Formats: sequence, C-alpha cells, structure tokens
Amino acid sequence: MALLDFTFFPGIDKQNTAVGAEQRWIDCDNVRFRYLLPEKVGGWSSLITDTIAGVARRQFAFVDLDGNRYVAIGTDKFLLLYFEGQLYDITPVKTALTGATIATASGSAICTITKSTHGLVAGDIVQFNSVTLPGGTGYSASDFEDKNFQVTSVTSSSVFTVTQSSNATGTVSTGGSIELIPYEPVGPAAQSYGYGWGTDTWGTGKWGEASSANDITLEPGLWSLSNFGQVLVATIANGKTFTWNAGDAARLSVRASTTTTDFVTTGNPTATRATLISPTTRHLIHFGTETTIGSTSTQDDMFIRFSEQEDINDYSIQATNTAGSQRLQDGTKIMGTLVAKENILIWTDNALYTMKFVGAPFTFGFEQVGTNCGLIGKNAAIEIDGVAYWMGSNGFFSFDGTVNTLPCSVEDFVYDDVDTTKGQQICAGINNLFTEVTWWYPTSGSDFNNRYVVYNYGVTNNPLPMGNWYTGTNTNSIRTTWIDSLVYPKPYATAYNSSGTGNFPSIIGETGLGRSVLFEHETGTDQVNPDGSVTTLTSFIQSYDFSLQTDQGAAEYFLAMRRFLPNFKILQGDATITISVADYPADQNTNTTLSPFTVNSTTTKVDTRARGRYAAIKIENTGAAESWRFGTFQADLQPDGRR
Repeated sequence: MALLDFTFFPGIDKQNTAVGAEQRWIDCDNVRFRYLLPEKVGGWSSLITDTIAGVARRQFAFVDLDGNRYVAIGTDKFLLLYFEGQLYDITPVKTALTGATIATASGSAICTITKSTHGLVAGDIVQFNSVTLPGGTGYSASDFEDKNFQVTSVTSSSVFTVTQSSNATGTVSTGGSIELIPYEPVGPAAQSYGYGWGTDTWGTGKWGEASSANDITLEPGLWSLSNFGQVLVATIANGKTFTWNAGDAARLSVRASTTTTDFVTTGNPTATRATLISPTTRHLIHFGTETTIGSTSTQDDMFIRFSEQEDINDYSIQATNTAGSQRLQDGTKIMGTLVAKENILIWTDNALYTMKFVGAPFTFGFEQVGTNCGLIGKNAAIEIDGVAYWMGSNGFFSFDGTVNTLPCSVEDFVYDDVDTTKGQQICAGINNLFTEVTWWYPTSGSDFNNRYVVYNYGVTNNPLPMGNWYTGTNTNSIRTTWIDSLVYPKPYATAYNSSGTGNFPSIIGETGLGRSVLFEHETGTDQVNPDGSVTTLTSFIQSYDFSLQTDQGAAEYFLAMRRFLPNFKILQGDATITISVADYPADQNTNTTLSPFTVNSTTTKVDTRARGRYAAIKIENTGAAESWRFGTFQADLQPDGRR
C-alpha cells in the first residue's frame, strides 16, 4: 500500500482523549514548537562556579551610565548582584548590636550567644565583627571575625545559638565581646499555611486564639526590584525599601541601604507588598502599603502610595507636588504589578486595574478593566510589547487593552494538580526569541516548583480553538526566576534544589537553605553544571492515537504498519522512535515488538511490524549532545482484518 502522510498541528492537547485529539500531540517534555514543528529545547549552562544559598525569587537586569550590566537576584535570605561573572552580596543589614558574649561546651560546635533583645529568630543570618573571645574555647577570633552564621535556635529574647564548623575544645560559661550585624530578614523559602497562637487577626477571631490552618497564608520571601536610573530599588515584600547605587565608586563593596547617599529611603513606607518606578514620570510607587508611613500596623493590602516625581523619598501630599495615594476596591489584596508601555497594570486577587499618568491635579488615573481575573502570585505575570499574560487561580489571561481569557488545551492538566495555596512561588518568564511565555508552578504535595506550562503567543493555531500550549516535568528544567534576553543576549534563569547546599554567600552552620544555580539558556544541547560536568537533557513528544481511514470509517479495520520513513528537519546525534498500538480507545497502548527504533541523519526507512486499530508514535532523545526537529511522519499502512 502507498505511504500515508500524517500531519500534526503544533501544541499539546490534554483536554481530549488520546483518540479524540485528532492531528495533535498529546504529551511532551523539554519540547517546543518552532515553525509549527516540534523540536528539543535549547540547553543551558551555569554562568558561574558558585551556587547561591537559598531559593532565588526575583531577577532584575539593568545597566549603569557607563554601560556596565548587572543582574540583581533576590532570594529568601539575600540580595545578590551578578556582575562580570561574579556574585556580590549587597543584602541590607540591620543596626549593629554590640556587647554580645559567647559560651561554648567542650566537644560541641554549638556556640551560645547572649545579647539582650537581639530580635533574631531561627534561620536568620548574622555577621560577627569585632570579635574578642574569652580564653579556653579552643577557637580563635578569626573563626568568627567577618563571618556569616545562620541562627540555629533561639532560647529567649536574650539568647540564641549558632553552629561553628568545628567543635570547641573547652567549656566557657560566657565571656568575650562580639558585635552582631543581623541581615534584614526576607521570608521563608516556601509558602505555607500559618496556624497557632497569635496568628489570627482582628475581625476574624480573637487575638490569642489559635487559628485553623486554612485561615492564614504565610507568604514566601519575595522582592520587588526596579531601577531609578542606575540606582537599584529593592523592596522586601511586606518590608522596607532599599537602594544601591551603581554609580558609587565603591559600589561592589557596599550594601543596599535606606541611607544610600543621594537616594535615601528613610521616608518610605516600612511595610509594602510591592514597588516599582513609574515609566517616564519616575515616581516610586508602593502597592499594598501603610496608610501611616512608618507604622507597620497600618499596612493596607489595597492601599497605594506614590512619591513626588523624581524624588523617591518624598511622600508628603501637597498642592505643589505630585505625591499622592489611592485605595483600590475590588479584591482583598494587591497581588502584583507590571509596567506595560505607558500603563501600569495592578492585579488584586480578583481584578485588574490600570494606572496611568494624567497630570495635575490627580497625577495618576485608575481604571478597573477586569474582574474575576485576579493574579495567583506576585511573579505569575509577564509583559511583552504592551501585552500582559498571567496565570490566575482559575485560568490563564491576557490584556491588550481588553482582558481576554486564553483558551488552553492543557488547562485541566495544570489546574487539576497545581497547588494554588503556593501561588506566590509561581514564576512566569518570557522567551521572546521563541514567542513563549512559561509558568513554573508547584503541584499538590510539592513544596517547590516541579512542573511548567508554556503558551506560545506567536503561533495562534487558527484552525484549533485552544491555542498552542505545551508542558513539562523534567526536574532539570524547573525554574524559580527568569529574565529574557534584553540586557544580556540570552535568557538567564535560576534552578533550585532544596536538598543542596549553596556556597555563596558563605554561611557557617548553614542548614536547610537549599541551593540555586544561575543558568544562561539557549546554549548548547544539555545542562552544564557549575563544576563543569554535563547533565544530559532528555526530551520526548507523543502523538495522538491515529487509525486507518477506510470507506467503512475510522478504526473499522485493524491497521498493519510495515515500514515508516523518519523525516527530521534537524537531527543531531540519535533519536529514538517508538510505535505503540491499541485495539480499543480504552486500552493502554503497548509498544510494538520491534520498538523502539534508533534513527540518525542517515536513516532512510525503518521496517516494522505493528498491528492494532490505533497506533501512536513517540519521538525522544536519551543521550547527550543530541538535538532534533521533527518534520512529517510517513508510514506504509494497510487494512489487516476486523479482528
């Protein structure tokens, strides 16, 4: 019988059955669609040999007036700077605490630090300076001086412990003198429900009552990062705002601060959900902030406050300036914000607003443009060319002047298993080279992101009503931050391993922080790790279950496949093709006797024996240095009886 061509539309269809998803692919991993054809995604390579302690939650790339490029990276513990192949710690710190003392126990690495009203909690990072040790500990001052420690436990408001890298050789009850420099706390690594005494709030219960686990959400440590010219503006979610000046001659040896020369933020609110710098007008805007500046108890999650134009520290509202405030109504809290050309987009947990400069006397005008379209997490929205895409608690949306629901061919696959209680961990990224928006998200039972879903906005699939979507679960492909190729020629992203240990910044007694790796994407075919080793990047795609079309209808006859012709547009190394068959739609597909088949660029045809009412093909690579883009599938099919 003559060869038959099988044509597949781009994208994955998981809304239909394997038989019903005609002319569609139904599953994939590490695959994208380019020129309507499926191909393995590009590889990625670690930018540095260091790994980051903790989970990265935000990246922001910017350029100073001399053309130097930087990436600010906000984690659950630190604010870091990537510059010229190196990481720098610019995390803001609290006021130094002097006069602390130390106690040790022979044979133990636990050191007990006494300092009244230290204000630390377990897991905090604190730097030791001006160290004078009592005699008999077995340690030297250099074991502590200018070193970062993670607080192991807190015994009381006056006592906490740290863990040294070696045991003390003597027991000392207390003594010496240490200056403590606590790092500004950011937040937990993972989002969770809070419960217990004192977590309830007025209006929902009585203070001092234990709240149930579904009452209070403890959000993870998050950052807002933007730039005021060459000055980095960094806000800890529900915390303070700091600046770091790239124009400072000693910039790489100073930390972000509220007292940066010429860019102080001491007059800023001290509890804010998010900040950004407005386009063209250069106002610093606080979202979900205090109604009384400096009073954290007045934080209103729906309240907006903006500074005087060109002055990021002046919030006094006067007839002679452009500072002001506004409260939104639809929703319970502001979730996230983006700049989209001349508009600022503001999402609550239920609605979308636009904020636009209108001039005196109001400075900014606010308009609600959508409802029931709230944002699931602070970093779950992305913008390209004035169009925003975001993930809500109940679907995917876009805004191009009008809020649109994005029809999604993998919607049930995503929303049946996404953990919406961890929405603040979801990360959206855009890869403009391939017109892709990706969301990395955690599923039920996972503490951190473990899946991703992609919407290809450049291929709209006009013949198909559900858009061009694809998914992935490969552990090596999961990200917590992403920035597109704008300041840098290729996308940068971070991957997190909760069981790993990062080495930057160096922290003595580090435990439970995990490790993030900074990768450059779309380079090579595999994953190059910080130590130079290579992890194979595997990929696959599987088709719908197709049947033999005859005059009597589809699947009336069993089909017999004698041979097929692999047709790859690109094939580097080997690819594996598997043919599977099923007798009925409800049956589990089984691989044919001779499958799988290994093909390469010289393979012209493959002989096989396959029999069933339905057949499917799976294309994959399992080895390193392999890449492919699949074209069409041609097979020799003929009827082979009705049973």
